[in-house]
Order: sequence, then structure tokens, then C-alpha cells
Amino acid sequence: MSPGRAPRPGGLGRVIRAGLGRRRLQTGVMALTTLIAVAAATLALGLLVSSRGPFDRAFEGQDGAHLTVRFAGSMGVTQQQFGDTARAAGVTDAAGPYPLASVRLWPLRETPPGYTPPPTTVVGRATPDGAVDRVALIEGRWAAAPGEIVLERTMLPPGIRQGGRVRAGQVDLTVVGIASSAGRSADAWVVPEQVALLTTARPDVQMLYRLASSGTAEEVRAGQEAITAAVPGGALTGARSYLDVRQVAQQNTAAFIPFLTVFAFLGLAMSVLVIGTVVSGAVATGTRRIGILKSLGFTPIQVGRAYMAQALLPASAGALLGVLLGNALAVPVMAQVAEVYGTASALVPAWVDVLVPAVALLVVAATAFVPALRAARLPAALVIGHGAGVTGARRGLRARHALSRLPLPRSVVLGLAGPLARPARSATTASAVAFGALAVTLAVGLGGTLVAVQTEGDPDRSGAVTVRTVLPPQGGPEAAFAARPADPGAVARVLEGHDGTRSLRRTSRTEVDVAGLTGGAPLVAYAGEDGGAGTAMISGRWFAAQGEAVVAGRFLKATGLRVGDGLVVSEQGRSARLTIVGEVFDLGDDGMTLRTSLESVAALESPYLPAVFGVELTSGTDRDRYLAEVNQVLEPLGAQAAATESASSSVLAAMQGLIAMLTLMLVAVAGLGVLNTVVLDTRDRVRDQGVLKALGMTPRQTVVQVLTGVAAIGLVAGAVGAPLGAALHRAVMPAMGRAAGFTIPQAFIDVHGGLLPVLMALAGVPIAVAGALAPAFWAARTRTARALRAE
Repeated sequence: MSPGRAPRPGGLGRVIRAGLGRRRLQTGVMALTTLIAVAAATLALGLLVSSRGPFDRAFEGQDGAHLTVRFAGSMGVTQQQFGDTARAAGVTDAAGPYPLASVRLWPLRETPPGYTPPPTTVVGRATPDGAVDRVALIEGRWAAAPGEIVLERTMLPPGIRQGGRVRAGQVDLTVVGIASSAGRSADAWVVPEQVALLTTARPDVQMLYRLASSGTAEEVRAGQEAITAAVPGGALTGARSYLDVRQVAQQNTAAFIPFLTVFAFLGLAMSVLVIGTVVSGAVATGTRRIGILKSLGFTPIQVGRAYMAQALLPASAGALLGVLLGNALAVPVMAQVAEVYGTASALVPAWVDVLVPAVALLVVAATAFVPALRAARLPAALVIGHGAGVTGARRGLRARHALSRLPLPRSVVLGLAGPLARPARSATTASAVAFGALAVTLAVGLGGTLVAVQTEGDPDRSGAVTVRTVLPPQGGPEAAFAARPADPGAVARVLEGHDGTRSLRRTSRTEVDVAGLTGGAPLVAYAGEDGGAGTAMISGRWFAAQGEAVVAGRFLKATGLRVGDGLVVSEQGRSARLTIVGEVFDLGDDGMTLRTSLESVAALESPYLPAVFGVELTSGTDRDRYLAEVNQVLEPLGAQAAATESASSSVLAAMQGLIAMLTLMLVAVAGLGVLNTVVLDTRDRVRDQGVLKALGMTPRQTVVQVLTGVAAIGLVAGAVGAPLGAALHRAVMPAMGRAAGFTIPQAFIDVHGGLLPVLMALAGVPIAVAGALAPAFWAARTRTARALRAE
């Protein structure tokens, strides 16, 4: 091709392919960093959108109630006053009043041993339609006469389907339909006249409201206050916002979003760093080639396009693979969302699969634009006669002279002086290592907190042995229906008198009705005094006197209560008043469990309150032998002892797996980023290495020289990245808790103690050294004569 003539068609493509072929390593690094960023971002945004989609679509499709309100039937609120609430400020639509009763639905068939049905909120509605909360029938039909009931699909008793029969008190009901209310306005529906037959007291009343503004808890609370003002004081006994229902439905997937977002940004930042370094290095080391291309007729725009393409092509491949990986990782998590709504498994929306890689490629293009523009502007006459000269020679000589005064081997001195000769390139290496150390520190912190959350998230965690006072029934349905627990007092005497028992902790579990909560709430009652030793408290204290209780944060949000407020729990017309004295960290039962003393709820006269004993054994006691001996005595009483099983959570396990995988990928990219800069550096200094070898430097000393320089960079970078990772962990973990509806105790977050910060700071050294090993051995194997001929 003659100088100055336009290149033949396809010439630019050959230049791009040649550039990618010469830099296979850098090409792979650019693809991998983009892959990580796109995969994490696709997963985070996909989960955020898809987890909200099913609930929002179902809720709006049914015109769900923004506010479900329960009024005391004993207050005698008139139709006129109910009408006034429908015209309260901020209310756009209302439905009701519907009579309401709380009952327990006992299946008229065999049930699991120890089964106690939860309190069921039964509402009287003539039809499933209405201005608010159009209930969706899934199977069967709507109740048309007394003796028929429609069940919410999430509240089906064991073994009960359409056509089954249940008993509420003395009334037998036939299940004629299964339905779903997106806003969980009720657990079951009957005809209005049936409600009065289910309770001896005057039925309460339910009203359903849609609000003009309902996007925040404050807006919903303002609507509730306007409704409360329209009725006599004390008439409104409970209210539930649809935001609480929505949060429970999204809690598992929502917890993934904060840490996935952080990893996505880390991956994107590393993409910017690595791609900028690769393209800048290609321009810096290819100035002679750029001059030749221009002399052959390539225009400045074509040269710039070539370098842009050498960044965008591997980034595009990485973005495509990242989208595929993000969608694959979303499948098991989104399956949980589908289970909540009984629908087909949701997928990451198509627009997310388009938007995320498009944004990533725009960032890549912006990153590569600056060095590509520099290549386009280089004058051909200036660069055609100049190769990639060695920069920073004077700085390197001064550094070597200063370090030579230290009692260190010559190879170590040369290695330490190397980073000072090229501070910009050393800063790039340090940045990559710092990102790696940051990712490792963040992962260790997240993992440590998740382990603490899993092991400490159950206030009732037992000791080495768990004793249950209910055995599997022998016989048919009647035996199962009549099953009763063993005498807890007799069981306690057996355990206390047996050798090897160090301490006992007895808990009894049932479910009670709480105004404003459909389905009631689990109640755990403790026999005798229990100081709550070892229980993680968020605020307040553990209960210490009769009438006191502790609850989890989600219970407080769902009921609108605070620590210090009182509440009333009821059971078949009997009630007990409790005062909330503390907020406890509790992941069980969706964080809706009440905990108090058995004396505090004695007025409920719960007919079925099975007890569980947690037994701590004395040191040196053989657990298997202990179990065999105590079971010989307990089984005739109707109780049984077993080894305590460790708690597990598929959600936490999935989080830990994702964190480990993303961290390994980021560390790998950090190491490859180090490898890229060290390769550039060793190629630039190949002639210097030849001179040193000619003066007697051995291959081993060459390896020491290269590794010493990057180890020093790694030490500094780790000292910077580790504290940033710890700070990021302290910011991310509370956000994960808030997304899931829990407050994580600060003690679970402060896991970077003792020697761990030092170890995390030192993590930069192995990352840097691992990335530099290959070019170090390459430099050591390079022959002296070849190195001296290198330009």
C-alpha cells in the first residue's frame, strides 16, 4: 500500500483483530470485568423489579385495600359513621362494613401431631367483588349459604382442599372455594349471617379503604388518622397497611439487592480501571505502530475507532455472558417469589437484559474514548520514528540510590525502586489490588454477619437436646384430633433429676388473635423466670414481670406499635393485656412472634399449649447415651428427647454462595489487572533486564525483583482497601436488614475485630504477588541476548 493512500476495504477490521490477538490476556481481562459487573447488576435490578412485579400486578388487578381496618363490634359504630370514614380526607374508595370473627378452624381429619390451628380472621361477604379488594377465586365457588366457607390459599389447614370440612367451635363448615386476596384482607370468607354463629360476642367489623396517596408509610398513617377521627374514640382496634403485606412478600429477594448493587458497582469500577489501563497501555506502547498506520493512509478517526473497538468487542462479549449469568443466578431466587403467589416462576424482565449491558457498554466506551482520542491525535511524523521509550528513568535512579543505603539485597532494592519510577502505572496496580482487598474484606464481613444472623436469629434456640411433649399419634383421625401433650411438670422432673442435665429452658407455643393482623400471631410463653440471657435485643429489655412482652421489629411495623405501648391478645373471647418492653432480634415466623411469660397469658386458658424443653448438658456427658436413658422414662409419659438440629436457611445459604462467587471473581479480576500492568512494565523494561542479567543477575533474583515491587504495592493497597471494605460492610449490612424488614444488632455487624483487620490489610500482598507470578517468571526466562536486542 502506498503512503498516503486510503487503506483497502477490510483493513480496519484486520487492524482490530491483530490488536486483539496481540493482547489476548488484556482482552480476556476486559471481558471478565464486564461480565462480573453486568451479571451482578442484572441480578440486582432483575430481582428488584421482578420481586415487586407479582404483588403489584395482583394488588392493582384486585383494587386491593391500602388500609384494612378493624372496628370493635361492642362500640356500636353506626352506618352513618362508617359512611363518614369513607369520605375522610385522602380516602378515594371504601368497602364494607363486613362482620368479622376470629376463630380456629380444626380439620375434621387426621392432623400432624401437636397441630394447633392458628386464629383465622373470618369475614362475612356476600360476593367476592366490591369497590375495594375484589377477591380472586382460584378453585370452586363463593360461599352462598350458612355452613359454607371460602379459604385463603395460604391458610389451608393440613390436608384440606376444596370439598373438605372444618370445625369452628361447634359449627361444621364445608370448604366450597379457595381464593386469594393480594392485600391479605382476611383468612376466610363466609356469608354475612354466618359470622354471628361463629362467636358468642358481638362480631367486630371490617372496613377496606383505598387512598389517594399511599406510596409511603407516612401517607398511609395519615389516611388512618383521618379515618380514626370519624369514629368514636377506641372504636378502631387495629389496622394493617398494604405496605407491610408487600414487604413480607418481598423480604427474601429484597435482602439480596443491597450487596448485589455494591458488587455491581465494584465490578463496573474495576471495568473502568482495567479497560482504561489496557487501552492507555496499548496506545503508549504502540506509538510506532500508530505512526505506521497513519502513514499507510488510516485517518485519525479510523485509528481512534480501532482502539475503541478493541475495548468494546471484548466488553460486548463479557456483557452478553454477564446477562446470561445474571439470569441463571436469578432462577432459584425468583422461584421463591413464584411460590409466594402460586404462579409460574418469574423471569428477569427483558428491558433489564437490554438496559444493564447497554449502560455498561456506554461506560466502557466513555472509558476507552480518552486514550483512543489520544491515539487519533498523535502526529504521524512525531511517532513514526519513536518507539515506546523508557519513562521515569531519573525517578528510578534517584529511588535506587536512596534505597541502596538500606541493608537489603540488590534485587530487593531494585524491586522496591521500580514502582517509584512509574508512579502512574503503580497507582493503577495499587487500585486493582485495593479493589481486591476491599472485596475480600467485604465478603468476610458479610459472611461473618450472616453466620451470626443464622445462629442467633432464634431466641428459642435449644441446647444440645430438645424434648417435645407430643408424640406422633397412633390410630386414625379421632386419635390425632384428641392428641394432647404430656404433663410438662412430669417431664421437667425427669430431666432435672437425670445425671448430665445442667439446665432447662421450657417454651410453650400457640397462636393468638391480635387486632389488625389477619391470621393472628405466634405466641411463645416461657414457664418460670427467664432472663433472656444471650438473646440479641435491638432496643428495650427482655420481659421481667407479669404482663410484659418482647416482639420483633416486623411485628411493631405491622401493628404500628412501639416499645412501651400496650396491646391486647385474645383467644375465643378471652383476652390478656401485655406491655411491649423490648424489641428482640427474631427471624422466625416472619418476625411476628410475641414472647412473654406463661403467667402473663394464663387468662387465655389456651386448651392446647405443647411445651418444648431445651436441655444443656454438663461437660463430658455423652449425648447419645443421655438420649437413650431419658427416652426410656419420657416415652411412657408421652414425650420424646432428640438431638437438637442446627438451624439452616436456604436464603442465607444462597446469599453466602453468591457473595463467595462474586468475591472470587473480583479477586481474580484484581489479580489479572495486576498481571496486565506488570506485563506492560516488564515489556517496557526488557532491555533494562537484559543489562542487569549481563551484569550477573540470576533468574531467581529477577523473580525476586519483580515480586518485591508488586508486594510493596500490595501492602500499601491492602492497607487502603481493607478499611474501605470494612466501612462498606457496615453500610451494606444494615441496608440488607432494612430491605428484609429486620434491624440487625450492631454486635452482629462489628465482626472485623481482633487480628482480622490486620489479616485483611495483608490480603493485598497475595493478590498482587499472584497476579505478578507469570510475568516475573517470563522475565526470568528471557535470554540476555534477546533482551539486549529489544527496543
